[in-house]
Amino acid sequence: MKHRIRFSWKKFAGFIGFNIVFAALLAPFIVFYGPFEALKVMAVGSINTSRHPQVVRAFLSTAQIDQIMHEYEDALGVNTESHVAVEKVTTDPASGIEIQNIQGHSFKGKVMLIKNPKRVKVAVTDQLGVTGERVTDFVKQTGAIAGINAGGFNDPNGKGNGAFPEGLTVHDGKLVYNSAGNATVHELIGLDSSGKLFIGPMSASELAAKHIQEAVTFFGPTLIENGKPVVVGDGGIGIAPRTGIGQTADGTIIFVVIDGRQPTWSWGATARDLMNVFLEYHAVNAVNLDGGSSTEMVYQGKIINRLWDIFGERYIPTAFVVMPK
Repeated sequence: MKHRIRFSWKKFAGFIGFNIVFAALLAPFIVFYGPFEALKVMAVGSINTSRHPQVVRAFLSTAQIDQIMHEYEDALGVNTESHVAVEKVTTDPASGIEIQNIQGHSFKGKVMLIKNPKRVKVAVTDQLGVTGERVTDFVKQTGAIAGINAGGFNDPNGKGNGAFPEGLTVHDGKLVYNSAGNATVHELIGLDSSGKLFIGPMSASELAAKHIQEAVTFFGPTLIENGKPVVVGDGGIGIAPRTGIGQTADGTIIFVVIDGRQPTWSWGATARDLMNVFLEYHAVNAVNLDGGSSTEMVYQGKIINRLWDIFGERYIPTAFVVMPK
């Protein structure tokens, strides 16, 4: 007599669950130690320049990471050429803002040109020390026309919620947040009372004397200083989504965002790639801002670049926004 085999959904679910957990535990070893060199190069290059580089460092030594990063950059054809293809997207004389698409060897992005630098302000989260806000929130709350992510932030306990801006944060000539104390921050990025972009070291006690009206802090690096390109090699910060700010001799502010970590769309950019974009736009001063999953550009209430983070906009402490005329 034949015995009918009874199907058990509980056992089936347990089997599937076990295999998912087993695959998740095994995956890092396959990626970092397996025979698939292309997969390893891509994974290390992307993760090492993300907000969780400790994942790579848990499996590989610094020397191994450095070697793979060079392979990653070579695979993408990183070079020192400055040519960037430009396509005009929006020109609205009434708004005083011009937007263009840009494309390089391994990246795509957006450039926003703001003729009047005094229209650029720093927006700061209303919940300092609690949580950051999204760029779309900053633009809406301030009544701005456009905005990009701005300064860096501290990430206590790995929450990454943008509650604590890095270094010094200034809005309307007032120091609204100071995590540096009396120390000099390495890279203050802001605008003085005449609308001139300032990039460089500064302490809280020097802000008034320099007439700083709007400012955030990030470690850069500086890309162009007094008309001279300053990036050495590829810049040493890998390939990732990028955000930057610069200024031309006539005062025009340049916002740049470059999409990344999307192989079918845009891999991302090195510091040199970003510098080359600013050189194409004749910037006399330019600097790299916080990038990665923070990289975002908003215009008239809409996100106009392609975000990398599958969860959407990141919560950040500060943004550069463009106010109406």
